[in-house]
Amino acid sequence: MEVSPEELQGGGDSLTVRALKDITFGSIAGIVSKFFEHPFDLTKVRLQSQVLDAEARFSGPLDCLVQTWRKEGLRGLYRGLPAPVVGAMAENASMFMSYSEIQNGIRWWAGMSPTQQLSLGQLALAGAGAGCLTSFVLTPIELVKCKMQVQMLMTPAASAPATEYVAAEAALALRPGGPSLSSSTTTTLPRKLPGPIAVLTSVVRETGLRGLWLGHTGTLIRETGGGAAWFASKEGVASLLLARRGASDRRDIHAWESAVAGACAGVAYNIALFPADTVKSAMQTEMELRGPRAGGARPTFGGVFRDMWRAQGLKGLYAGCGITVARAVPSSALIFLIYDGLSKRFG
Repeated sequence: MEVSPEELQGGGDSLTVRALKDITFGSIAGIVSKFFEHPFDLTKVRLQSQVLDAEARFSGPLDCLVQTWRKEGLRGLYRGLPAPVVGAMAENASMFMSYSEIQNGIRWWAGMSPTQQLSLGQLALAGAGAGCLTSFVLTPIELVKCKMQVQMLMTPAASAPATEYVAAEAALALRPGGPSLSSSTTTTLPRKLPGPIAVLTSVVRETGLRGLWLGHTGTLIRETGGGAAWFASKEGVASLLLARRGASDRRDIHAWESAVAGACAGVAYNIALFPADTVKSAMQTEMELRGPRAGGARPTFGGVFRDMWRAQGLKGLYAGCGITVARAVPSSALIFLIYDGLSKRFG
């Protein structure tokens, strides 16, 4: 039986309304989870970014959190938050909307009825497609986020734009009649770090629009494989939990079942292709932490992967994985708890 795309709506919401619901529910879930997980994400990025350094700044995730708290306070733990919040909205909205529509596309292609449930393999395929599409939206946002998260670790040469505020203060002190400013005071003035818009415009000015997609290969690999693992794991665990009480319709899932399935999905997503994320973070923070390459060469995914493998092997490629998986359990549980709950209430 062949089913048209129009029939897939099944007399329910139109394509536009359904997409708006997915975008809204996904955005809300993403925002809430990001406020919880951001300090742990910052720790992950800083650990990943030090793999190629001659001397590690942090001995582990706990040391990174403690040092950040002591030196930068609560504000430091949430450094770069605006970009991840926008990213979480874009990522989850795109993921859930794409996932839903790709499922409908698979049903149409296979001539299935609008209500027929897909196999786990088909759901994994839909998840991979959703992750692939989302990666194009996510890379520029993650580039800004990663650069902001390592601002306090920047080398003197690389941090010149961030110290313009200090130079301006010193120049003011040298004016006739201006306030006196000793050399010791100059070195202790707080740096005015650039915000997300300043970082974004700086990247475009220096490398063009193409520069916003630096590290995209890593994001593409992570999101495509991770999307398949994330949705397939969630749906698989949810099906097992439903089956144990004799239910089969995924819309009948209880809140705690959504949370448990989501927690398992978070682990699967991060373990699946974590090295790709490590290489991406190193690429996106290279300019800040190690300065420009000779001749202005751009880092490549394959080149940075080889450098990290030679430097620390598999251990380096999985730097920050432990804390990432630990925060992914409650974070992913929260995302699916909110998304499934909103879908059940308003969908």
